[in-house]
Amino acid sequence: MSVTAQPAPPPEPGTPDPAYEAAPSTLGVGVVVWLASELMFFAGLFAAWFALRSANDAWPPEGVELETARTALATLVLVSSSGVMHLAVVASRQGDRRAAARWLGLTAFMGFVFLTNQLLEYTAASFQIDDHSYGSIFYLMTGFHGLHVIGGLIFMGAVVAAIVGSSRAPAETTVEVCAYYWHFVDVVWVFMFLTIYVLQ
Repeated sequence: MSVTAQPAPPPEPGTPDPAYEAAPSTLGVGVVVWLASELMFFAGLFAAWFALRSANDAWPPEGVELETARTALATLVLVSSSGVMHLAVVASRQGDRRAAARWLGLTAFMGFVFLTNQLLEYTAASFQIDDHSYGSIFYLMTGFHGLHVIGGLIFMGAVVAAIVGSSRAPAETTVEVCAYYWHFVDVVWVFMFLTIYVLQ
C-alpha cells in the first residue's frame, strides 16, 4: 500500500508565511556586505598606524597631548549607546514604534555627545594633520570614524521618520539594520581608542 504525501495547506489569511519569514532581508544582507568592505577599509588604517609607529622612534612625537580621560568618558557614552540601540530593536520587535523611535533618538543624542568631544579634541589639539605622520594618521583615523558616526545619526533620523510616519510597514527589519551599522561603528571605535589613546 502506498502513501501519498499531502501538500501542506496554505497559511490562513493574515498569517505570516514561515517561508517568507525565514528568508534573509535583502536590506540586511546588503548592509552586512557593505560593513564587511568598511571593515577592510578600517583595517588598512590600523595597518598604516602600526607601520608608521614602527618607523618612528618617537611615537607620539614630543608635544602631542591627548585628552585621554575625557575621551574615555565619551567612549563609555558611545559604548552605552549600543545598549540603548538594542532597546530600540526590542521595542520594534514588540511592535511599539513610538518606543523604538524614542530609543533611537536617545542613541542619536549619545552619538552627538561623542562627536562633541571629538570636535573639542580637534579644537584643543597641539598638532595639525600636516605637522607630522602622527598627526596625519590620527586625523585620518578619527576623522573617518567621525564621518561614520555622522552617517549613523543621519541613518537613525531617516529610520525614525519612517517608523513614526504614515507607513505601516514592519519596523523591525529597518531598526535591526540600523543597529548593525551602529554596533559596527561602536566596535571600531573601541579598538581605535585602545590603539590611539591606550597603547599609543
